[in-house]
Amino acid sequence: MLDLSATSLDLTRALCDIPSVSGDETALADAVHAAVQGLDHLSVHRDGDTIVARTDRSRPQRVVIAGHIDTVPINANVPSRLVTEDAGAYLWGRGTVDMKAGVAVQLKLAAELTDPRIDVTWMWYDHEEVAADLNGLHRLAQNRPDLFAADFAILGEPSDGEVEGGCNGTLRVVVRTTGVRAHSARAWIGENAIHKAAPILQRLAEYRPREVAVEGLVYREGLNAVRIAGGVASNVIPDACEVEVNYRFAPSHTVAEALEHVRNVFAGFEVEQVDASAGARPGLDAPLAQEFLAAVGARPRPKYGWTDVARFSALGIPAVNYGPGDPHLAHHDQERVPVAQIAAVEAGLRAWLSPS
Repeated sequence: MLDLSATSLDLTRALCDIPSVSGDETALADAVHAAVQGLDHLSVHRDGDTIVARTDRSRPQRVVIAGHIDTVPINANVPSRLVTEDAGAYLWGRGTVDMKAGVAVQLKLAAELTDPRIDVTWMWYDHEEVAADLNGLHRLAQNRPDLFAADFAILGEPSDGEVEGGCNGTLRVVVRTTGVRAHSARAWIGENAIHKAAPILQRLAEYRPREVAVEGLVYREGLNAVRIAGGVASNVIPDACEVEVNYRFAPSHTVAEALEHVRNVFAGFEVEQVDASAGARPGLDAPLAQEFLAAVGARPRPKYGWTDVARFSALGIPAVNYGPGDPHLAHHDQERVPVAQIAAVEAGLRAWLSPS
């Protein structure tokens, strides 16, 4: 059982010590469901391993505050452990950064803020770390779109305790070359498809990412090879080669514009889109966003990685990332979150949501 009266640090430890690798979230979802379903001020809905808890105080505005409960695979970093270092106290373990510390803060505030000044829809969802079509928010939006009605959204993704507005979009393509098979002892008879891929890699090596200003935040783009495949056998000239390329693009661009840019970079080659997710504009000019920034005392920064803020942005809901933990340590074997950041994020959200 989860004790929602515990400190946010102890609650983070409890969450981390219940393994919840993507696809195996049920035990943790059960624990979250059991912890919130008895709270009189919340109406609770469950969709698979996604739990939604809502206040209904007839406030004129509503915010969605969400966090995913799954993690990437464990690598001898569960159970969690508390370590004091020269820089302060840290909680080590899988999920401490991405993103059970953020979920712990949300659960604690969901239990304690019985009469928030803004109505809140809390969402704790599954399958964020895997394919987009498995994402709990994706499923919930299909089954209960009414639950997404809101004026603003906050994702508890790790942001070093700062506010990161919007997010970059992401596009994956496969760039292909073809050749002719032959015996490697008589290479001149064939055409080496792997050799033909050299200009693709050269263009990537020479590519200079753009920095794009969007509503006052500067997003850095990136175009990188992430996989290369080719070859038949050690004595055969290969007749096919594929280079998978990932493009992280500023949220001012559509997916179609991003694909056009990539096709231009690789003009003369076959380019196939295999995956894409639009980015999210910062939306920091929204009145609730401005109130939130003032309450937590934050200077917004851009989010370079893709997060589920994009799902809310696509619905016309401005959304930001705000959670404890260094995003550089997400998925890292040395994943750890500063204890002070957990407390700071809790204090920031509490200050904003509490009645004046």
